[in-house]
Amino acid sequence: MDDGHGRGATPRRSSRPEDRIHAAMARLEEELRFVLENCCNDIDVESLVDLRSLSTRSSVSMGDEIGCSPGDETGGRDDSKAESPPSLASAAAVEEAVGAGSTITRSSYRSTPSIRVVDLLPPDAVEDLRSIVDRMFAAGHGWECARAYGAARKEAVELCLTRLGVDGLEIGDVQRLEWEVLEANIRRWIRAARVCVRVVFASERRLCELVFDGLTDDAPFTEAVKSAALQLFGFAEAVSTGRRSPEKLFKMLDLHDAMADLLPDIAAVFQSCLSSEPIYIQAAEILPKLTEAIREIISEFETAVLLDPPKTPVPGGNFHPLTRYVMNYLGLISEYEPALVELIATSPSASSRFSDTDAAAAAAAQIDVPELENQTPLAAHLTWIIAALHHNLESKASLYRDNALSHLFLMNNLHYIVQKVNASPELRAMIGDEYLRRLKGRYRQLATGYQRATWARILHCLSYEGVHVAGKLSSGVSMSTLRERFRDFNAAFEEVHRTQATWFVPDAQLREELRISIAEWLVPAYRGFLGRYRHLVENGRHPGTYIKYSVEDLELALSDFFEGSPASVNRRRFHRMTTP
Repeated sequence: MDDGHGRGATPRRSSRPEDRIHAAMARLEEELRFVLENCCNDIDVESLVDLRSLSTRSSVSMGDEIGCSPGDETGGRDDSKAESPPSLASAAAVEEAVGAGSTITRSSYRSTPSIRVVDLLPPDAVEDLRSIVDRMFAAGHGWECARAYGAARKEAVELCLTRLGVDGLEIGDVQRLEWEVLEANIRRWIRAARVCVRVVFASERRLCELVFDGLTDDAPFTEAVKSAALQLFGFAEAVSTGRRSPEKLFKMLDLHDAMADLLPDIAAVFQSCLSSEPIYIQAAEILPKLTEAIREIISEFETAVLLDPPKTPVPGGNFHPLTRYVMNYLGLISEYEPALVELIATSPSASSRFSDTDAAAAAAAQIDVPELENQTPLAAHLTWIIAALHHNLESKASLYRDNALSHLFLMNNLHYIVQKVNASPELRAMIGDEYLRRLKGRYRQLATGYQRATWARILHCLSYEGVHVAGKLSSGVSMSTLRERFRDFNAAFEEVHRTQATWFVPDAQLREELRISIAEWLVPAYRGFLGRYRHLVENGRHPGTYIKYSVEDLELALSDFFEGSPASVNRRRFHRMTTP
């Protein structure tokens, strides 16, 4: 006789009551598996990955309980169905189909605003399962029933993980992944975890309650999802305990934010019963591990910035790669300020951090950072990192043999630091104006130092001192000294022009400001010297040998400075002065 599901007739019964009960239970278990494996709704979990309502806990969703009625789903809003795709629904329809006389009660755990429940089975299939379960428990075979249910649903849950791209990697496998691969896996994991917790696990929990309510605890649910949940959260744990490196910070923060966002939902799904609570505990323990990892990465980054060894000077005094890297890194950190302010609880302390590292302790002791009132520990750390970078750059500047180029290198890099801070409102608010004033003051010192190192000797050639000789009968000027001064000036200026045209100031405004500053020193001095003694040289022999450049020639030559390429020199020519 057909059983209504297309299966064959019942085998001949045994005469022994216990045998008949055993056979009946085996048949009911077979029925249970058949319904679970063949009557499931086809849920496209991949389509839920980018669902807006799953990406944040602030979205409007179902009411305080997953089993709420449609009118209660959004606290009285009539547009609640517009918030959810067609495949998502409350379990109210299932409860109605089971009937008012059923022993099924409302959900025993509280939902959160971001949980979305899908109907894993149609209502008539849920009713069939409940009938089978009632009979198996009544016959004393509840354990076998729960085991069979868990095994069948376990396969479905693990298939969801596979479809969502969650790989079954061991902790060691995760920690050995190349960073680019791991980074992609973290992005995929965050999207998948939202669907798993807020849709898959929550829906499994609700289905289990509809089928087993009043008969057992959540052991069938735990059996169904435990393997998948441990695999899912095991990935996050593996990342949290892996090797620390600066490039991992921001994905660690994304992972921390995702876990913190999901934890109330994980608690809602897993925390209400003993058998599934260990899953919640494992997930909850990941957050402090991620927090510790984030703190260690920032601390190690500070040390790396402080101790980055000087190697070879950057050609032309350009930005050092460390400067670019650190300031871009701090710019990204400032974008995570809301999360990091809560995670970074203590200000940097050189004495405690570097007590076991002599080199770091010695370097850190030389760093003077202002302590601002009401400054957050995060802001103190970022200021300290910039101070450590400044200290390191001062060390790197000593690699240059030319003192003027050393000053220019520091000017370039400090100017870049100030620019990057000013470009980020968040970063500027944390660093504060007082420390920026310190950097600008140091920058002005460097500008003065550059001018003295380069132009003091050249301007000495244009000094009147020593040109006039007492006792001369005519002009009182030593022509030999005068010619030597012009000759020395020409040689010195040509050398500086040739050299500093290859030096590089990347910022156009700073480059122009330096040229103007040089011109304000050089041009008036040359104009005055030339105006005072030109007629004497021109009245002598070979004046063009000594007076090679006009004031306009010098101004033109200054436009070659700091272009970073000798080719710029070849694009311009000094105009040789011609005698009338």
